[in-house]
Amino acid sequence: MKTVALLFLVFCGCIASAQPKTNKKMETKTKYETLTLGGGCYWCVEAVYEKLDGVVKVTSGFSGGKNANPSYEAVCSGTTGHAEVVQITFDPNKTNLDELFRVFFTVHDPTTLNRQGNDRGTQYRSVIFYNSDAQKQAAKAIISALTKAKAFDNPIVTTLEPFTVFYSAEGYHQNYYQNNKSQPYCQYVIQPKLEKFEKVFKDRLKK
Repeated sequence: MKTVALLFLVFCGCIASAQPKTNKKMETKTKYETLTLGGGCYWCVEAVYEKLDGVVKVTSGFSGGKNANPSYEAVCSGTTGHAEVVQITFDPNKTNLDELFRVFFTVHDPTTLNRQGNDRGTQYRSVIFYNSDAQKQAAKAIISALTKAKAFDNPIVTTLEPFTVFYSAEGYHQNYYQNNKSQPYCQYVIQPKLEKFEKVFKDRLKK
């Protein structure tokens, strides 16, 4: 994977500015939107998006599988077909799809099939569950731009799948990093991702 500095330059050169133009007259009528992403362990992805300005809520859970209401243990078995995901509720007046996808491709490795670091299995696959044609086209655009710019040493394997249903994970998985900062996984896996995010998107952090 390229360095943070190079990846930032690729985003600046290939993707339009992600900071939306705010129409103050329309803000009170804003309808929140949702985006569902899988980029490895949902604890990591959740912790990052909770800090992004414009994100209203982040919920950890599961999508893309065959069983209804799966448990964490069932998904970890690798037999349900689900991916660990976060469902992001966001204010389109304060952020947009380009920015959400830029964050996504910054904080996880989209070139490793069914794996992020030591987390292995189909539940850790890199996936975008689009719920509209706009989300699908925006995802295709950024993947195409990153591929053309050779932003990564290996091909992007992120899949685009139509969103069907989202199941929230058990309560103890929600806000995991905030509630467990002293745990080794939080310190050695999640914290480096947060630091990378905060470096690239320093001007877009919640105040």
